[in-house]
Amino acid sequence: MELSSMVELPAYEYAPPWIPLSERCHHPDYNNDLQQFLMRTVTLIREKVSETLGFNIRGGKEHFCGIYLSKVMPNTEAERLGLREADQIISVNGTSFEDIEHTKAVKILKANTEIVMQLRYFPYGYKKTYEKVQNSNVGVASS
Repeated sequence: MELSSMVELPAYEYAPPWIPLSERCHHPDYNNDLQQFLMRTVTLIREKVSETLGFNIRGGKEHFCGIYLSKVMPNTEAERLGLREADQIISVNGTSFEDIEHTKAVKILKANTEIVMQLRYFPYGYKKTYEKVQNSNVGVASS
């Protein structure tokens, strides 16, 4: 199996008990389509570097996690391309984003008018970025 076809998934969760077994494959609360988690390539083109990206990011090496889209602005090219909250940016124009500091990621994204991104939808990892923020205050003295 190729490395690019492997998908990291969260621990198995049982289907909600209110969904009868015979209805699970058609119920909106039970989605077993793994295609949504596969890596994809998206090219975002802006006319000039001062133009908005159309999304915000969170995370980074200093937060012990990857770079994730935290918000996609409505009616932008980013939204039209199918970018969504909880997409993890794997690389931009050939530069790996898997172990990059937040400020460096922002600089790379803002410095280009043609942005070729490898992304994967990874809500499990995205939710962990909030856990890190909440847990980062543990053991910190307040005045």
